[in-house]
Amino acid sequence: MLISPKLRMVFVHVPKTGGVSIQQFLDSHVDDPIRGNVRHARLGYILRNHPEAVDYFSFGFVRNPWKRMVSWYAMMDAWNRTWGPASGKPQVERGGMKDGNEQWRAVAGYADFEEFVMRGPDELPRVGLAQLDYLTARRKQVDFIGRTETLGADLVTVATRLGLPAEEPPHRNRSKHGSHTDYYNDRTRRRVAEVYAKDIEAFGYTFEG
Repeated sequence: MLISPKLRMVFVHVPKTGGVSIQQFLDSHVDDPIRGNVRHARLGYILRNHPEAVDYFSFGFVRNPWKRMVSWYAMMDAWNRTWGPASGKPQVERGGMKDGNEQWRAVAGYADFEEFVMRGPDELPRVGLAQLDYLTARRKQVDFIGRTETLGADLVTVATRLGLPAEEPPHRNRSKHGSHTDYYNDRTRRRVAEVYAKDIEAFGYTFEG
């Protein structure tokens, strides 16, 4: 999350939606940031703790749920193979990037992507949370919802609304993996559709798109 009283702006950082790129763009232009202590805070949490921001321009981004699930797994699997239990390196839980976090370590115990999809949404609250829930509070939704698929153009829209330079940032923290469709079978495809039915209905995502 990031709040700017000067710009009267709230950014809600939904996990795995290009938020690092957005955050870096904002960091270069916002000189009065309020970040809070929860990086991926939901809109409701933000407004409860910062009621003065209720009338600020608020925005966040969403992503195709099937692609997002692959990106999430690819990131944590890469950590597991480089630093986590699969690396064979001594494991010290300190909470840093090399040491991972509770969720990453839980995923390291899954056998593969299929197990992550089938178990993760039930066992890991952040994985099972719909993107729309991050962007919605009681009787309020963020003012603008961009899409990772059109991140550059949508961020230009946000920048223009805030009076910031209309420049498209590079996409940071991009996971390296092939086509998301190669990861799925019928069972895991249906599972994602069930877990994120709210997002799919709200934003019109399809498995292929």
